[in-house]
Amino acid sequence: MSTTSPATARTLADPDTPFAVVDVHRTLRNIARLRDRADRLGVTLRPHVKTAKSLDVAALLHEGTPPCPVTVSTLAEAEAFADGGYTDITYAVGIAPQKLPRVIALLRRGVRLRVLLDSVEQAVSVAEAAHGAGLPLPAQIEIDCDGHRGGLEPDAPRLTEIGRVLHEAGCLDGVLTHAGESYFAHTADDQLLAARNERDAAVTAAERLRTAGLPVHTVSVGSTPTAHAAEDLTGVTELRAGNYVFFDLVMAGLGVCGLDDLALSVVVTVIGHRPEHGWVLTDGGWMAMSRDRGTAAQPQDQGYGLVTDLDGTLVPGLVMTAASQEHGTLTARDGARLPDLPVGTRLRVLPNHACATAAQHHGYHVIDSGRTAGSAPAIQAYWPRVTGW
Repeated sequence: MSTTSPATARTLADPDTPFAVVDVHRTLRNIARLRDRADRLGVTLRPHVKTAKSLDVAALLHEGTPPCPVTVSTLAEAEAFADGGYTDITYAVGIAPQKLPRVIALLRRGVRLRVLLDSVEQAVSVAEAAHGAGLPLPAQIEIDCDGHRGGLEPDAPRLTEIGRVLHEAGCLDGVLTHAGESYFAHTADDQLLAARNERDAAVTAAERLRTAGLPVHTVSVGSTPTAHAAEDLTGVTELRAGNYVFFDLVMAGLGVCGLDDLALSVVVTVIGHRPEHGWVLTDGGWMAMSRDRGTAAQPQDQGYGLVTDLDGTLVPGLVMTAASQEHGTLTARDGARLPDLPVGTRLRVLPNHACATAAQHHGYHVIDSGRTAGSAPAIQAYWPRVTGW
């Protein structure tokens, strides 16, 4: 982790490595792209802030207007964003009964915090907690649209039973689904099919509840691939995505974005060479990049990340192919010549999974590639991450 004070760092050549970098120019471009798409589709965009976990990044999402609706993945995130003025929050991980007191504390602060569940047992716990607190506790029923993780299938018999338990307690808000398998949809056609299936699953579940006389206010869908592929969201009220703010090599490998859209990178320093193995060693291992190898399932495996120079220009054929805790190993592939990189050379590594890499760092040194850059881009700001990681 960088130990150089953000206030004294002037360019990417200054902080101690490894450290995370966010390109605000690319971030704003990524944000605008999905915001415009949500507007065209006629749905509310509810960004997932688990990727950046930063109030400074989140502020870019709503351009200085009152805070937008957000999605979180931990209650610590919910509390931190509530402290930052966000009052419309969805906690999109299945609720455990022991966490309900913290949920109720946020509700009493005036935060509309929705919880997620997929069982009668959870619904009963939510209903009992709401009764004991004397206030409704908004809950969404998780729908499984592709077998990726938790949730009920749209035709599950328990769906209406869960809905009725919540409704009788004044807690039923709607349904939510996440097309997690879209991260393995390698073509535009496959991503479009995933988006349609995601929509259809959520809308079908909502209609089943309505047919049973149960109100459904929210029909929530979203993943970064499907959010960018969807053409028709009829019946859906809101769209969720988070990775799109930074993007990463997995998304580039799926064709959802290009390499020039990746807004997050990690600066590392060359600390040694093993010419007999064709290795360049850096001080950025999996503690800097994470262990995520998401591109290994794609046609082009990018190892632990692609390598650029400090200005962000790709070094041809250079890949981070191995990592231990604090060491990264760079090698050349596809017949490329291993470049001459003396000890002390600084490089940037583009991550496989932005969410996982961001989680390894306390904050981001911010650059702006929209401005004239030199060999070591100027640092514009330092954005700390919130708690909850």
